[in-house]
Amino acid sequence: MNPSTRSGFLTLLVFFYWVKSLVAYFVDFRGLGINNVLQFITAVDNPIFFTAFILLLAGFIKRARYFYPTVIIVYIALNVLLVVNVLYFREMTSFISFNTIAGYGKVSQGVGAASLSYFKPHDIIYFADVILGLIFFRKIKLDLKPIKRDYLRYLLSIAVLGVTSNYALASIDRPQLLTRGFDVNYYIKYLGINFYTVQDTIDSFNRDRLKSQAKPSDIDNIRAYIKKHFAPEDAKYFGVAKGKNVIYIHLESFQQFSIDAKINDQEVTPFINSIYHSKDAISFDNFYHEVGQGKTTDAETMLETSTFGLPTGSVFNRYYANQFQAMPAILDQDYGYSSAVFHGNNASFWNRSVMYKSLGYQNFFDASYFDVSGRKATTWGLKDKLLFKDSIPFLEKMSQPFYVKFLTVTNHTPFTLDSEDADPTFTGPNTNSPIVNGYFQTNRYLDNSVREFYDYLQKTGLDKKSIIVLYGDHYGISESEDKVAAQALGINTDNWNDFNDLQMQKVPFIIDMPGSNLGGIKDTFGGEIDAMPTLEHLLGIKTQKYVQFGQDLLSSKHEQQVIFRNKDWITPEYASIGENIYDTKTGTEIDLADLTSDQRKQIDKLSANADKKLGYSDELIYRDLLRFYTPSGFTPIKPQTFDYSYTATMNRLNDYGSTSIFAQNGNRSTSADYVTDAPEQNDPRTDSARITIQENDEVSSSSAESQSQSSSSQ
Repeated sequence: MNPSTRSGFLTLLVFFYWVKSLVAYFVDFRGLGINNVLQFITAVDNPIFFTAFILLLAGFIKRARYFYPTVIIVYIALNVLLVVNVLYFREMTSFISFNTIAGYGKVSQGVGAASLSYFKPHDIIYFADVILGLIFFRKIKLDLKPIKRDYLRYLLSIAVLGVTSNYALASIDRPQLLTRGFDVNYYIKYLGINFYTVQDTIDSFNRDRLKSQAKPSDIDNIRAYIKKHFAPEDAKYFGVAKGKNVIYIHLESFQQFSIDAKINDQEVTPFINSIYHSKDAISFDNFYHEVGQGKTTDAETMLETSTFGLPTGSVFNRYYANQFQAMPAILDQDYGYSSAVFHGNNASFWNRSVMYKSLGYQNFFDASYFDVSGRKATTWGLKDKLLFKDSIPFLEKMSQPFYVKFLTVTNHTPFTLDSEDADPTFTGPNTNSPIVNGYFQTNRYLDNSVREFYDYLQKTGLDKKSIIVLYGDHYGISESEDKVAAQALGINTDNWNDFNDLQMQKVPFIIDMPGSNLGGIKDTFGGEIDAMPTLEHLLGIKTQKYVQFGQDLLSSKHEQQVIFRNKDWITPEYASIGENIYDTKTGTEIDLADLTSDQRKQIDKLSANADKKLGYSDELIYRDLLRFYTPSGFTPIKPQTFDYSYTATMNRLNDYGSTSIFAQNGNRSTSADYVTDAPEQNDPRTDSARITIQENDEVSSSSAESQSQSSSSQ
């Protein structure tokens, strides 16, 4: 490698950039969640090939006076991009997006004007080649001869082959990477910072192109549809929870069939069962998840905005820069609610640290706020018992009323528990499926976690001040394991069909209002799209002015058609699954020839409504149409005004008001009121951590599992 030749000079620059990238990957980016050899290989390779490809393009410049400045400018730009991502990650545990740079005019909150406090001793490596350049650059003579075209094409072909090979390896380990990626970490460890930046920029321009073609009148048909299908509030329930705290408990991968289920004559979830049947809880036994590829984030999108997820990919990753009329902002603007999400995984997972700002969440407590070292966490984040317990110091300093969400993770595929976390009083099933066996064990762990949190709420009196919503986000047991799970529950599977699989996609939706005496189990058919307007009406919020595709489940005008992301649907009479129609009451397939003309018209009308509703929701997201319509009294959300950095968050909490739990307890912490039997709670902090971003959960392994009604974290 002779640096006095153009090819040698380019090789030297690629080498320097490769070394710095590896330092960033494995030191500053905490290893990117690499957990197998294939991921390690792609992470080590990707800085070489894509960087070489970019720099080699300058090889077509013949004149040295233009070639060298161009190469140096490009190289400096790549270095700046890398360093900026390092600084941004240190503060935000996420990566720079095109929208972050272009939209805010600075790298991030505070990072754009980063002080020396952001820098670390090893950062000298990121600038070492500049120093070397100052030392020996004068010794490098400019090569007046351009790189031979044939040799240049040869080098470019190697670079392209390297990039495509990395993508091929990535596709083996992480299918649908470009269409569905749910964490920037994936792009970085498989394809690199530069590839991610290019891809994100292209995606941004494509989104902008669609948005630029949109007209204000495009939302008119959508608003007309919403108005036509609006379900007004029921006077019995409207405003009964006005002014109360809202506590969402996200039951990861938890399905309805676990409610009241018994294994070996033991209830799987005795505590959740008690809430489900409580005189104060409104529970739904025909409530379905409606998620697509975005899985948990699709559920969050529906619960926070009453719009559907996308046919492919996730709103959280692709349309985070859109305008939303979201629950945290509505509650803040209508009643002065503070808001927060508690989630013991990385802030970048599913792009939450960016998307939550677009939803109007004021606070986001991710893994960086907790001790997730040693055995305190699984690969998906802080264990549930510790998440609830360790969130109390933050929760108690939030002003009331508050709107908070706890995202649990322990009941997550592959459903494994450390032996010390297993409930010794519960004996799970013994099937030939470790997934099914483990699922019921982690169900029990989740149940105990919720019980401990409820004990705290009752001790502090917070339960009576709150409305507590428990919901399952999506399936945990896939179609391939449905029959095994059913058999473990004592269900006959001799005549199992697609309708039975659909019934397994029910998830819990429980609205607990302690002291209300309004409880009861409702057989209303509904789905996650309906959660937001239902809750809003209970809180006394008029919703007709908002663009929401869901309907109040407690309204007498609620249309009982549950629509799935793949356009299947179910009503109390019929279910459309693929090309087949089923009788909902009997679960048997209907011969279309046996239907009357009126019945066919009814089914055609339901299918057309499913297409229209999903189509309008997609159009709303793709074209960002809510920017053209602001409801009276609603102020558009400004994501740039929210700061999730540790310093800003702690300053907010330390400025607690008289309505906080902490203040109402005489400026004393209520942490002592929280009791958990988590065996890890007193473990000392260590340098080791299990949290890595896995790939097997959110990707279906068969075409059947990719369908919405049966289609893994967070």
